[in-house]
Amino acid sequence: MHAAPSDTEPLSRTTPPAGAARTGRILPHAAAALVVVLLLLVIVRLPWAGDLGMHAATVQRLRHSLLHPGNPLVDADTPSPYYSPWMLVLGVIAKLTGLSVFVVLRIAALAGLTLLVTGVWRYVRTLSPHRAAPALALLSLVFLWGPLLFNWSGFLGLNSLALTVSYPSVFALGLTFHFWAWLTRATREEATWGRWLGLGVLWALILLCHQFTGVVASLGALATVIAARPARPVLPRLAASSALGMLLLWLWPYYDFFSLFSAGADLEAIHRPLYEHLAARFGLVLLGVAALVLRVRRDRWDPLALFFVLGALVFAAGGLTGHYSWGRALPAALIPAQLAAALEAVSPGRRAVRAGWACVLGAALAVGAWTQAGTLGYVTGKSALPSVVAAKYHTPWVGYHWITPWVKYGDVVMARRFPARQIPAYGPYTVAPGYPDVFLRDAARREAAVERYFAAGTSGSGRAGILREYDVKWVVGPEGMAGPGLRKVTVGPEGQVLYRVVR
Repeated sequence: MHAAPSDTEPLSRTTPPAGAARTGRILPHAAAALVVVLLLLVIVRLPWAGDLGMHAATVQRLRHSLLHPGNPLVDADTPSPYYSPWMLVLGVIAKLTGLSVFVVLRIAALAGLTLLVTGVWRYVRTLSPHRAAPALALLSLVFLWGPLLFNWSGFLGLNSLALTVSYPSVFALGLTFHFWAWLTRATREEATWGRWLGLGVLWALILLCHQFTGVVASLGALATVIAARPARPVLPRLAASSALGMLLLWLWPYYDFFSLFSAGADLEAIHRPLYEHLAARFGLVLLGVAALVLRVRRDRWDPLALFFVLGALVFAAGGLTGHYSWGRALPAALIPAQLAAALEAVSPGRRAVRAGWACVLGAALAVGAWTQAGTLGYVTGKSALPSVVAAKYHTPWVGYHWITPWVKYGDVVMARRFPARQIPAYGPYTVAPGYPDVFLRDAARREAAVERYFAAGTSGSGRAGILREYDVKWVVGPEGMAGPGLRKVTVGPEGQVLYRVVR
């Protein structure tokens, strides 16, 4: 490994003037601070899209029953991988304070963002002593993507992060960066048994909070250990740490963690889009791949390069074998490349080379920032944006708060998939889950019942039978469904109607 220049070294042709050095530190820190402030303002608005309703429903169930919450989405007594240690904490907060689940999710978002920013800072400090390195790394993580907008939980693009900041995946990613920082230091020092066992606990916590992020954390940890080539006395401590983590995963009472390994077949279809438009979505990351090549030339045991190879292999294997859920390991290739791109701009070497790299990196970050400029709308609203930026804005979901004056906690609502992704957030259940559920054995039967209910050719008696079977009290559907057995109650956005089931 190359040592960083000491602060006491005399100025040379590779050392920039003091004014330029200060500017090189101030600009990345100012830009990173603006990103953090933007995300803090996004938390205030908490735009609704994707899985927010799933996590809100999970908090709802835990606030009502910490020990036996049941299925988060449908009225069934099943386990759920969403009942993680972090969601259990949020459920306790909701139960003790009486705060609404959306306020609790804002607290979760603040905690997750804090962990993420501090975790990036700490981990990057193990890779470079340069003062600007953490800020540049944060900017690369959120902007170094591609010209085509991409949103998915567990991925750190700015727009994706704005929509998922309250999700367990962000909390788990924050823990992951801290985990890598602690592990890196443990492999460099004579860490105690207690520190190694603590790392095992943290590893298990990450895996339980968000399983896909746990895979990324594990690949990064494996790369860190391989790169460190630990001495033989360290191996028993490493083994004990891993064994403790596995034991905690086995003991977790809310769901069977290891049964998830056989559940991939139910998740492949929804993850296939991860293998589409790769160049457009992630093309700017190639700059980081070039940086990794430079790092390998300097050190063939470079941890970021090893991390990238492991992540790329898992991702490629998923695409080649049809296990598209393995695509969720892609951050294990993106993160080390993004970090390498940032670190190359502050690596020891000739000033002209660093300056040229910094210019290229700055241009790539500008392209990525422009792609995600619509994120500003989550703070200002679309009407306040210039037209060219407003075109990049994606309107969040409206929500189903308009049904809450009538529909109570635990009521069952008949609704199609899109409203079923949001209605449980307020406390009711739906007939079929709005999201794949690997533990709900009759999920396909429930989905078929919803399709039959809303099909044009289904008879009135057939619909009534479905409502009785699932003890449905409300129906959310289009105008014109009122008739025997249904009474129109109120009209919501886009002509949706809430009907009461009359028996």
